[in-house]
Amino acid sequence: MSSSSYQRRVTREVQVGHVGIGGAHPVRVQSMITSDTMDTEACIAQTLDLAAVKCEIVRITAPTVKDAANLEQIVKGLRARGCDVPIVADIHFKPEAALEAAKWVEKIRINPGNYADSKKFQILEYTDADYAGELERIRERFTPLVLLCKERGVAMRIGTNHGSLSDRIMNRYGDSPLGMVESALEFARIARDLDYHELVFSMKASNPKVMIEAYRLLAARLDALGPDWNYPLHLGVTEAGDGEDGRIKSAIGIGSLLCDGLGDTIRVSLTEDSVHEIPVAYAILQAAGCRITRTEYVACPSCGRTLFDLQETTARVKAATNHLKGVKIAIMGCIVNGPGEMADADFGYVGGAPGKVNLYVGKTAVKFNIPQIEAVDRLVDLIREHGKWVEPQIES
Repeated sequence: MSSSSYQRRVTREVQVGHVGIGGAHPVRVQSMITSDTMDTEACIAQTLDLAAVKCEIVRITAPTVKDAANLEQIVKGLRARGCDVPIVADIHFKPEAALEAAKWVEKIRINPGNYADSKKFQILEYTDADYAGELERIRERFTPLVLLCKERGVAMRIGTNHGSLSDRIMNRYGDSPLGMVESALEFARIARDLDYHELVFSMKASNPKVMIEAYRLLAARLDALGPDWNYPLHLGVTEAGDGEDGRIKSAIGIGSLLCDGLGDTIRVSLTEDSVHEIPVAYAILQAAGCRITRTEYVACPSCGRTLFDLQETTARVKAATNHLKGVKIAIMGCIVNGPGEMADADFGYVGGAPGKVNLYVGKTAVKFNIPQIEAVDRLVDLIREHGKWVEPQIES
């Protein structure tokens, strides 16, 4: 893969309701509501709020069979309100809840660390025969869900969490990225034996370094297993926290993998209202260059050479142009940081002399010594001349 351009890992397509993951589809943005699953109206309201900020897939926990059964009412309520966002049931510990949820939702998430195991933090020595017996027990517990999902066209995420590896995995592979990968592959092999392939993998950890290593190892293992193991990946730093810390950890973990070309759907997990996760996810995707949803800006940090107030000027340029999806604009305070640093921008606004601005198309200066008071308007005219201007939509 090129080190200077984005090239995404090629995967098969997995359909989640009307939303495609992997294949030629853009990297999808997901989140999870926080309401009690038995509170139907609260779940519907939170899901509608997420859909309104362009969340494409919504996850809801189903800790018991009763909760899983209520997903029917939640989904019916959403569809009655005209919301077609796919719903994912989040399952831990309860195969019976998964079987119920699969009747009503478009995707099931299972955690291979606790789907058929209860963690007791026991140190056990497994012979190969013991280990094979454990895998057979998992097959018996997991097969009914796979067959139901296959019958109904329901997708599945095999979602490993670093903090919930089974005792069996811990004792054979340790608390390691390798253990995370093997935990998921055990379940994937069972699904494949049953000719079920609507699978998505995830390798989540609260430590971005562990998470990054686990995903890279998983991608390598899938490649080694063969071209038909090209399942999509769901990325996330789990339990990232809130505020600046949560955003930075998520950007490091998710962004590093996106720049590797890995990842087909993402979730930013913040200890905040779920709607706050979505803008952080449009920003990570934008910064990684793999899903452009708004105007991109390049702006220098300012120094003693700067020929205008960079913060004020940047704000004025953004106010006039921030609706131009897919356009990249550079705002540079002087000629030193001008043409070279903004080489890949579509248009440039560069200080040329005190109170004067030069405008660029790419690396070429095309307008010179424009009075600063007129420069933003002239920049808009230049964008219009080159066919990249659209009028901003007025909110009704």
